[in-house]
Amino acid sequence: MQQRDDVVEYINRTLDVSSIKDYCPNGLQVAGREQIKHLVTGVTASKRFLDAAIAAGADAVLVHHGYFWSGEAPELTGMKLARIRTLLDADLSLLAYHLPLDVHSEFGNNAQLAKLFGLEVQGRVAAGGTDGLLFYGRLPEPMENSAFIDHISQKLDRSVIAVGRSNRPIKRVAWCSGGAQRFLNQAASLGVDAFISGEISEQTTHEARENEVLYVAGGHHATERLGVQALGENLSEQLQLSHQFIDVENPA
Repeated sequence: MQQRDDVVEYINRTLDVSSIKDYCPNGLQVAGREQIKHLVTGVTASKRFLDAAIAAGADAVLVHHGYFWSGEAPELTGMKLARIRTLLDADLSLLAYHLPLDVHSEFGNNAQLAKLFGLEVQGRVAAGGTDGLLFYGRLPEPMENSAFIDHISQKLDRSVIAVGRSNRPIKRVAWCSGGAQRFLNQAASLGVDAFISGEISEQTTHEARENEVLYVAGGHHATERLGVQALGENLSEQLQLSHQFIDVENPA
């Protein structure tokens, strides 16, 4: 068992939260009980996830997508109120880390995707104003376009959407989890054969075709499941917390 504030301080320091400008507050978003024994991690602090965490006996939840995003209405009404009320009624703390959990070189979503896909990280560049957000590297051996698509689909355990095509076997790859399809042109400028992210927009197809790059949309949720799990396991090992990941299925 650990003091809640000690856990938050450890994560904030580990992820270097103070150095990253984000669209939401990172760290403790809703304060519950002061001690944490059982930590439940997940992708998004939805009502379904919170209910499952409470049923699992959580003292705190750690997610990638929390609350209080810039530009959203400040009023506590409707769905937002129901979520906050669920946390308060259960005396459950909400810890949320967005961009810090994308860029981290060990526990971040992009670092974890590299391990999952068997990609050697060769570098990282700034994207969308965040240093080190866009990763690039290479496969151990080249793959044909269709084989690469199958490889990503198998590793994510879901069907993916693939558009465009590389005119050569896939060797050099860039990737960025979540809704990073807007970085496709930047990824192409790095000379990659393929770019992996979570979502796809109408213009993504044209950009992939005209850049002669294979674009693979693996799903926003699917590409951001790994960071919180890796961080949760680290907290379990370093702070002797009980850790459980709960995956609320999401096709997007």
